[in-house]
Amino acid sequence: MPASTTTQLTTLLAAAALLVAVAACQKQTTALIPAGTLAALPLTALSPADNPTSPAKVDLGRALYWDPVLSGGRDVSCASCHHPATGYADGLDLAIGENGQGLGAARHFRIPNTIPFGQRNTSTVLNSAFNGLTLTGSVDPALAPMFWDSRANSLETQALLPVAKLEEMRGHQYAEGAAPDSVVARLRRIPAYEALFQAAFPQPAPITATTIGQALACFERTLVATNSPYDQYLRGNTAALTAQQVQGMQSFLQSGCGNCHSGPMLSDYQLHVMGVPDNAKNLTSDTGANGTYAFRTPSLRNVALTAPYMHSGAVANLAAVLDFYDNGRDGTTANPHVSARQRDPQFPNRVQNKQAIIAFLNSLTDTNYDRTVPATVPSGLAVGGNIQ
Repeated sequence: MPASTTTQLTTLLAAAALLVAVAACQKQTTALIPAGTLAALPLTALSPADNPTSPAKVDLGRALYWDPVLSGGRDVSCASCHHPATGYADGLDLAIGENGQGLGAARHFRIPNTIPFGQRNTSTVLNSAFNGLTLTGSVDPALAPMFWDSRANSLETQALLPVAKLEEMRGHQYAEGAAPDSVVARLRRIPAYEALFQAAFPQPAPITATTIGQALACFERTLVATNSPYDQYLRGNTAALTAQQVQGMQSFLQSGCGNCHSGPMLSDYQLHVMGVPDNAKNLTSDTGANGTYAFRTPSLRNVALTAPYMHSGAVANLAAVLDFYDNGRDGTTANPHVSARQRDPQFPNRVQNKQAIIAFLNSLTDTNYDRTVPATVPSGLAVGGNIQ
């Protein structure tokens, strides 16, 4: 047999052996996970048919995301509360938007102040491009549920709503209904934005509320973190998780956490009543979706980076989250407005091996995401707003 043929045969046999080893490794990994519970993330996110991603849209969306020109007081940007330094969340129990100063846990209201705290804890933007993704397969990105009460669908829709919210980006500068038109008029007076919008949306009068939302959504779909140790493990690398983390994954499922925290995003994207305590900073109790005290199951992706937790931000750390579910088995709830009878029947069983579960939750962290902060923004305002 010629040497070249021998070499080719050896290469083919080696490749086949590698495929067999990978398949065996994946079989060993998936055998530890009950069917219909957990899955790795896809590597890329889908775009809606009416807003395909392009480099020009992403560049424009990045500029808008970091530019406080979208806020009434020109002091708040999307990045003020969704900053890469805090896992694209804000590190606070309740958000401080308009009239805020500083970043993360150091953020505070300037004096004097007439702006309330945000009603709910700030969710991370990371992997929000996968919202709605469950074990049943891909989700139409135009229908992806947003916010704690799923009151909006799609990143395009979600991106515009903070612009009109008093405590988030609007402030007292104009009425809620006037916010979109006011921001559009403001952007049209900035030549650099005229050029960016024309490149991204080559049409007459390209600066509209719709195109603002579309550009922001295109940029946010680039903010993904899809290669956590957990993802690597599910894709076949059994060395990616420690023995404690594997034990924690099993305890997570056995304790019933996977009843709601399932699928690639560890969320079923359903509304559940859990009796989470209210935040004392809110003047009234937060009644959730349709006044039912139901809130959407949050994703656990990069959860170790985004404390405090729950929709109210009233639970300080992961250990306290597990204690909340464990203590809930005694027939009481942490919210006086929600009885044990009202609580969702999928409330977990007694939580076992809490430290192992926390180790597992830490394995959901992927720190390899875009942390780029632009040097300038087209408006010439402070990048990110008043975050220094």
